[in-house]
Amino acid sequence: MNSIDTRAPFFPNSKTGQKEISHSKRAQALKRNSYQRTQELNNTSSKDAKVSIPEAVKDFSRIKSAVDMAPPIDNTDKIARLKSQIQAGTYQPNYDAVADKLLSSEY
Repeated sequence: MNSIDTRAPFFPNSKTGQKEISHSKRAQALKRNSYQRTQELNNTSSKDAKVSIPEAVKDFSRIKSAVDMAPPIDNTDKIARLKSQIQAGTYQPNYDAVADKLLSSEY
């Protein structure tokens, strides 16, 4: 376990807080890596730290941000109108449009 406390003091401007800050800075200065170890860590991390994001994910991110920026659509009037038509038995669906939508989603 590391003996260096890296948490910020609760009251950084108090005398105790200033002492804690100066003590932690001194302790961190004593625990530096050698030049060879630093180079080894840089070489290892440069090989393993490469990330590639597929274009599909980038496209999804762009689309999602565009949708999030769009104003919300209020369909409450349309839903209420359709509910009342269905309850009254006067709703007449457009069968051709339904069939076209089904065929376009299936093929």
